[in-house]
Amino acid sequence: MKKIHSTFAEAVAAIQDGATIMVGGFGLVGIPENLIVALAETGVKELTVISNNCGVDDWGLGLLLANRQIRKIVASYVGENKQFERQALAGELEVELLPQGTLAEKIRAGGAGIPAFYTPAGVGTPLEEGKESRVFGGKTYLLEEALTADFALIRAYEADIYGNLSYNKTARNFNPIMATAGRVTIAETEQLVEAGRLDADRIHTPGVFVHSLIVGAQQKRVEKLTVANQAEAGGGSR
Repeated sequence: MKKIHSTFAEAVAAIQDGATIMVGGFGLVGIPENLIVALAETGVKELTVISNNCGVDDWGLGLLLANRQIRKIVASYVGENKQFERQALAGELEVELLPQGTLAEKIRAGGAGIPAFYTPAGVGTPLEEGKESRVFGGKTYLLEEALTADFALIRAYEADIYGNLSYNKTARNFNPIMATAGRVTIAETEQLVEAGRLDADRIHTPGVFVHSLIVGAQQKRVEKLTVANQAEAGGGSR
């Protein structure tokens, strides 16, 4: 049985200044939003964050950016976050941007215990600077090192008391691979059930990778809202 936290503050209490954390999600989908809020409230700083993107100005990892708690971010997408853009352009934030597939594979490799791999992504671009390259079958590949983290903060739809996790559709995204690559994985879940209640075929992350759990409801905010007027949508008055 996994440790089940009673508060989000307790769940993130072990994260200290200078820690490296992986944070699941794609845009605002599948982010461990309550864990992020709790981490923002701790005031820990000099964090290295590994995530697909950095939320929006007032939600998700954008809260940590606004508090100046992030020293470096490893991501594939700047997204809708103006604070991210401003801090990066001002040299206040160290940013490592990677092709999305490369980022995913670096995390997956880290969780699988594979120290590095070769990929054609980035060949002939500034990304190849300082990286070893080799030719296989007449094609050039770059050596990319795997990524791991001190902590992985992830979001699940359902969990059982042994830490087995199930994700809801596209909210799965980066969460399963990050769960394997964190030395300590903390899972935020919408529902917690007894052992045996999860369909074995729907378990996406085995409990062996999860260290602790906490239950929390999601706000499910919209990252970018686009509204069409009635005429454009074909619904004008007659």
